[in-house]
Amino acid sequence: MNRIWNSIVGKLWATILLLVSFVLFIVSVLLLEFLGNFYGNQAENALRQQAVTISKIVDQHEDPTTSIYVIDDLLGEDTSAVIADSQGEVISAFHEEDNGGEIREILLEDKELSRVFLEDSPVVKEMNLPSAEDSDRMETFSILAAPLHEGDELNGAVFVYQSMQAVHDTIRQTTYIVLLSAFIAFVLTTFFAFFLSSRITSPLRKLKEAANSLAEGRYDTEVPTPQHDEIGDLAVAFNKMGKQVKHNLEVIGQEKEQLQNILTSMTDAVISFNRDRSILLTNPPADRLLRKWRDARKDQEGDIPDEITGMLNHVVMYSEEVEDELALDGQYFDITISPLYSGSYIRGAVAVFRDMTEQHRLDKVRTDFLANISHELRTPISMLVGYSEALSDGIVETEEDREEMMKIIRDEAMRMGRLVNDTLDLTRLESGYMRLYKEPVAVRPMVERIASKFVQKAKDADISLHVDSAGAGEAIVELDEDRIEQVMTNLIDNAIRHTPSGGSVEVRSSASDGLLEVAVADTGSGIAEEDLTYVFERFYKADKARTRGKGGTGLGLAIAKNIVESHGGWIRAESSLGEGTTMTFSIPYEEH
Repeated sequence: MNRIWNSIVGKLWATILLLVSFVLFIVSVLLLEFLGNFYGNQAENALRQQAVTISKIVDQHEDPTTSIYVIDDLLGEDTSAVIADSQGEVISAFHEEDNGGEIREILLEDKELSRVFLEDSPVVKEMNLPSAEDSDRMETFSILAAPLHEGDELNGAVFVYQSMQAVHDTIRQTTYIVLLSAFIAFVLTTFFAFFLSSRITSPLRKLKEAANSLAEGRYDTEVPTPQHDEIGDLAVAFNKMGKQVKHNLEVIGQEKEQLQNILTSMTDAVISFNRDRSILLTNPPADRLLRKWRDARKDQEGDIPDEITGMLNHVVMYSEEVEDELALDGQYFDITISPLYSGSYIRGAVAVFRDMTEQHRLDKVRTDFLANISHELRTPISMLVGYSEALSDGIVETEEDREEMMKIIRDEAMRMGRLVNDTLDLTRLESGYMRLYKEPVAVRPMVERIASKFVQKAKDADISLHVDSAGAGEAIVELDEDRIEQVMTNLIDNAIRHTPSGGSVEVRSSASDGLLEVAVADTGSGIAEEDLTYVFERFYKADKARTRGKGGTGLGLAIAKNIVESHGGWIRAESSLGEGTTMTFSIPYEEH
């Protein structure tokens, strides 16, 4: 029942029904009022006319018997009359029933009707009198009392009365007809209301189902449009709206996906803040940065450093972009914070954090590189200048001293040349301009060939050189043989130079499970544990292990590291002071 009242059908049906009922009620009231007045006036006019006629008949006929017959014929069947003299005595009565005497007494005793004996004017009144059919029941009668004259004198009155039952029956019949019409109107209204409503609600119900489907994400739903009225136009507009919504959502989804991909692929950390400084959106670098800040600030309130909070407050308060470079928890960041607007209202801010730590490190490395190479070049240049001046000034007296000075000049020039060449090689490797010429190489013959070049040098230094390449077996690895030879030459040369007489150097190689490993172990002075981290940096020399007197440039291990990493491998050092050093490089390869 509630479903009907809550639907358009029920509301439309109730509205039409109330409207029809109201119209019928107004029409019924007006019609009944009109019929009552009409029949009342008609009855009064008829009574008045009959009373006047009776008065004239009585005045004109001297023989009462004759007048009685005329009056009796004049009166209708439902009309009665009583003629009384001036004393109120009944002279004649017409069409009386069994209760005529009782009616006469009521008429003659009524004060309003009795005025007819005193005033020369008729009196009209409606009153209840005993029914002609049932004396125990009262009916409404319309009564007219008209004066009778004898010449100019008032000598009596005639009372003409008629039952209003016919009028009431007519009104009752009219009421019945109105009620029947109301019932018929109710039935027809209900039928046409439901018929009309179904014609309206059926497409609206389909529109509702389509709207629910649209709300659930099924944007391909279409509403049939068989009608060409306003509802049909609404269905067409709804279908157009569904297609437009689908298109707009696809565009928004593509833009969101594109923005998400951009944010995800960015190396810079991006954080979007709400106006209350809460975080709305982050990308993966920002997530890592936030985790690091949280771990570093466990004992402090908030996840964001105070410096960032201050910049956010400035952006929100003054509506301007802020850019600064800050050092946070050991890292350097170039930070840009811009306000986000919703109309003219600032709803938050977006911050971009560019990690400048590596840039700062590279700047420091560049500065140190310039300082180191200047320092390394200054010594041989000074010696070249000093000894060449000594030779040109003739200070040297013997040929033996001259030869010694010339040898020193030649060694320092060669040392300076090696330094320049190593610097150029390292620069090419780090900049990516040095090309590797890879080709399949048998590992075991290569290792034995390279090690054999240092056999004589090891004998001269009274050092035992051993080669163990059995682990390489028949492995063939794709690599740049010249560059790997440069790496092994550097490692073996360093091992021989830093091993005292009577020591030993061992070169081991192995290849298995797709990994080539070459190790050069010596029994030299070793490297302090705190220096192991820095041995592969440019120009780094441990105080005891590497001295300028042994001819090193400080770039050999840095070059070796870059060559190995260019092959996709890695290099490591293991050493203890007084126990020797082991340098190992590993290169992955595909087994065939």
